[in-house]
Amino acid sequence: MDAVRVALLREVLAGTQWPGAARRFAGSLRRSVVPAGGNLLLVGTEQYEPWHMAAHLVDEAAWSGLPELAPTLVRHRVRAGEPPHLSVGLSRLAAARRGHTLLVVAPERPGEGLLERVHDARRAGATVLSLDGGDPDLGVLAHEVLSVPQGGAELDLDTVQHLVSAAAGENSLPAQRGPVRLRDRLARLADQLTSPPPSRW
Repeated sequence: MDAVRVALLREVLAGTQWPGAARRFAGSLRRSVVPAGGNLLLVGTEQYEPWHMAAHLVDEAAWSGLPELAPTLVRHRVRAGEPPHLSVGLSRLAAARRGHTLLVVAPERPGEGLLERVHDARRAGATVLSLDGGDPDLGVLAHEVLSVPQGGAELDLDTVQHLVSAAAGENSLPAQRGPVRLRDRLARLADQLTSPPPSRW
């Protein structure tokens, strides 16, 4: 999802909890990884591998000038011959310690093996953030949680991942505004997107 679509999504969702919740979660992510110089580990479940979140964070790291946002994707299954960035297995979590951030993306309940590894990483001093479907065990382990219950929210977890990754790369938070009608928000956004860029001279 590109920046224009994220902006449109935020305009449509203005007045709901999601833009603010995504920014708060993204702020926690930035505060954890930037002072530590990176060390961001991203892991999903056996059934769900967060490819898109990894790709979006890599993009945001490049666009924002914050290379610390680029994660190491930790995978449950690594096949022989895969490139280095796709060859990091679960054993990498055993090396997590203070100064590392572990971002868990879990639409469904994680297996006991992953929960144990997350618990061990937290005990070793790693910061744990969870973007999940509302699993209580994962929520207890995480320092910061953003839950998107399946079937009970306006959005799905994939869409919220777009909001979080985009917010992580932002340089500043937008000014707070009062309530505005949806039609007015869309009209203002269309004006912003179609106006010529400001002159540099």
